Amino acid sequence: MTEQIAQPAPTADDAEPPVVLYEVTGPVARVTMNRPEFRNAQNSKMTYALDDAFYRAAADPEVKVIVLAGAGRHFSAGHDIGTPGRDIDQSFTRRAGLWWDHVGASGAESRFAREQEVYLGMCRRWRELPKPMIAQVHGACIAGGLMLAWVCDLIIASDDAFFADPVVRMGIPGVEYFAHPWVMGPRAAKEFLFLGERVAARRALELGMVNRVVPRDGLATEVTAVAERIATMPRLGLALTKKAVNQAEDLMGLQAGMDSVFGLHHLAHAHNAEVGTDPLAGQDARSMRDARRAAESSD
Repeated sequence: MTEQIAQPAPTADDAEPPVVLYEVTGPVARVTMNRPEFRNAQNSKMTYALDDAFYRAAADPEVKVIVLAGAGRHFSAGHDIGTPGRDIDQSFTRRAGLWWDHVGASGAESRFAREQEVYLGMCRRWRELPKPMIAQVHGACIAGGLMLAWVCDLIIASDDAFFADPVVRMGIPGVEYFAHPWVMGPRAAKEFLFLGERVAARRALELGMVNRVVPRDGLATEVTAVAERIATMPRLGLALTKKAVNQAEDLMGLQAGMDSVFGLHHLAHAHNAEVGTDPLAGQDARSMRDARRAAESSD
């Protein structure tokens, strides 16, 4: 039986649909990003709603596996860098660390505090959620979308999915959750970042970035089937196995590497603000799109 989790009634100040949907079918919880009109660009409201959903799934003894998906045509176009719902200057209940709030701070202090909480901190916590997580990826999985997919234990992609981290165009060495060398290997990671090009699902499978590629119309069915098979395993066995693999990955330098690159990431933000007009080197979603199209047309 499918249980649709009731959403709070909209208020006068919040009449928009919920940015994250939560649904439970048997042992599988499905968490769906729900900003399809903005290709599921992640504002902080969505990030904390995802956190609520993951907490709920972790605490529910009936849930054995969690699926993360995106509504509409795309999984996620990444961090929100310009929609009407961007909320970079708002405070939310902080959970990922003990650093002070970014609101009221200035310069690098503000950005470091926010990204330590909302990006790197949240993703690290979700990676450690003690139940298997499957990313159901279709369409775009770009920049911040990669972070959400990479914290999941398995990635099952549709044949129309594509992956990209184009933020080197901003002078920034990749997204905050810098798993690139571990996910695809060092040389492929350099190519992926240096070129900023889209990697199709089949190529991502060759690189080891995803587990399976299936036709678009069979994606949800395949993900559900895999989730239900995993759910037949003992809950503690799954949790310990996940922890064992994560610990091995950390011994390969994942945690320390991310801390190091996070510092370089913020050096890039500070440099951009010092020599230009903003920490993103004057780029926004439209200019990044136009630059990609120009590069593709010149090939």
